[in-house]
Amino acid sequence: MLPQAIDFRAEADELHKLLSTLSEADWARPTLFKQWTVNDIVQHLHDGDLMAAASVAGPENFAAFRAARQALIAGGLTRLEATRERMNGLTGRRLLDTWHATMNGLCEKLSAMPSDTRLKWAGPDMGVRMFTTARQMETWSHGQAIYDLMGVAREPTNRLRSVAEIGVRTYGWTFANRGQDVPGPAPHVRLTGPDGDIWTWNDPNPENIVEGGALDFCQVVTQTRNVADTALCVTGHPARTWMDIAQCFAGPPETPPAPGARLGRSAAA
Repeated sequence: MLPQAIDFRAEADELHKLLSTLSEADWARPTLFKQWTVNDIVQHLHDGDLMAAASVAGPENFAAFRAARQALIAGGLTRLEATRERMNGLTGRRLLDTWHATMNGLCEKLSAMPSDTRLKWAGPDMGVRMFTTARQMETWSHGQAIYDLMGVAREPTNRLRSVAEIGVRTYGWTFANRGQDVPGPAPHVRLTGPDGDIWTWNDPNPENIVEGGALDFCQVVTQTRNVADTALCVTGHPARTWMDIAQCFAGPPETPPAPGARLGRSAAA
């Protein structure tokens, strides 16, 4: 299986394990992520996997999938409401089983594709490896709100390296997506992985650098935490400007959470 698909599946399996312990009432509880419920978050992940499967099926399938969703939004629904509409009452345990089965099928399809395949997405087209990593990143980042809600500390793994990779690669995207000029060269990024390994990207530059724990960096670029809620050391104008608005996921520009806004019980403990 494609190494990135192995990581994606492992990420989803870990979240599945937590979700399997939830009561029906828990699925309706709001999280600190925009007050989305657990149902909302898993529906969003499932809808993303369905859109990914449409992309794998070909450009025409992907275009049709997006057009159907955009029609709901054009009709006056918010993106969240449009997803709820598309799910047609799929919630709780049935949602859990359906999402997990779809994810497994998607991993198999992605692994069967030629390594040089490029796939359509809401943002720029991506190679199949980075496309698969993007699904892992979404699963990991949205899952954080559920861990926080339930007061469960999630043990970081070396799968974070893939999330960090997409975070580093989207430095320019963060600004282009906002119609802003890139403030300078890509900062040097020096992170310590869960096992103590040092991961680095870009040319060394002590005057333009982001350094610290890989978990902190991944939380900032996925907007699950404000940079002020982490122990990252950020030096230089490009690095500081980036970390203030970092966004490694596709879609319209999103404002990072305010300091302390997404610190659940597991984070504050």
